[in-house]
Amino acid sequence: MDTALTRLVGVRHPIVQTGMGWVAGPRLVAATANAGALGILASATMTVDRLREAVREVRSRTDAPFGVNLRADAADAGDRVRVMIEERVRVASFALAPSPGLIAELKEAGVVVIPSIGARRHAEKVAAWGADAVIVQGGEGGGHTGEVATTVLLPQVVDAVRIPVVAAGGFFDGRGLVAALAYGAAGVAMGTRFLLTSDSTVPDAVKARYLAAGVKDVTVTRAVDGLPHRMLRTDLVGGLEDAGRARALLHAVRRAAGFRKLSGLTWRRMVRDGLALKHGKELSWSQVLLAANTPMLLRAAMVDGRTDLGVMAAGQVAGVIDDLPSCAELVERIMKEAEKVRERLTASR
Repeated sequence: MDTALTRLVGVRHPIVQTGMGWVAGPRLVAATANAGALGILASATMTVDRLREAVREVRSRTDAPFGVNLRADAADAGDRVRVMIEERVRVASFALAPSPGLIAELKEAGVVVIPSIGARRHAEKVAAWGADAVIVQGGEGGGHTGEVATTVLLPQVVDAVRIPVVAAGGFFDGRGLVAALAYGAAGVAMGTRFLLTSDSTVPDAVKARYLAAGVKDVTVTRAVDGLPHRMLRTDLVGGLEDAGRARALLHAVRRAAGFRKLSGLTWRRMVRDGLALKHGKELSWSQVLLAANTPMLLRAAMVDGRTDLGVMAAGQVAGVIDDLPSCAELVERIMKEAEKVRERLTASR
């Protein structure tokens, strides 16, 4: 299927696997790329040296284009960009808007820049700065999310910018792809759907928790880090939501102590990282500590399988997914279904 996205990045199908921390590693990214979609490697949870190793590992598994997701506000963002340029990564994906200078540096090196945004004004800003495309995530999407549904946000952005728009938040099948194209998008991006594949390295017990979840088991909470965060409802999440300020601080300190040992971070660094994540929000001290440890809370579940100690970011589509296909099977199924939907629509005219 030929769209502005496939032409821009050189993939066969207008489907993007998002850069999920602790989930989108070399195996999943390469499997996605080999299936003809765009795989995005999550680098925020990697050191710079590990990023280079991971990029080379993906390259050893596939000749297809792929991307790397990074935080524009990271202190070592420049070093990560240099790795991407030196290793000839095709796409740079950003969760926060990159600066005009960073965009220019990447584009000069031939890297396609695709920031993720959650508001029309953000899309307009990065488009004016030179971004090649944008991923638009509606409130249905997993992880940190906004309040506007994809079906409202997507047409706003499509009408506002003249670069390819990729729709994210609520997509998992061929019907959704056709719907996104009808709105004017050039493709769809999916996180939870790719997490729930046989190529994902997430522990089987964690995948089982996702598969068992209904739509109402996916919630948006501010209890973890003070920002709207869509995830599976668990005892940990419920406890944080029900805890009073003093109790929440005690729980946060205990968890922070445990994750400090795991991560090797100092208390000073943890608090500094937590404060950096405030983004102008008023956070309690418990939320500051939890914000600093959010990557480790995700790691506990996604890597260690500790659903009792970690959090499980999830889009609302987790409630309607009930299988674990390979990436190749998933992409083929979506494209076949999309073609059938388009044929049916054409025949009904």
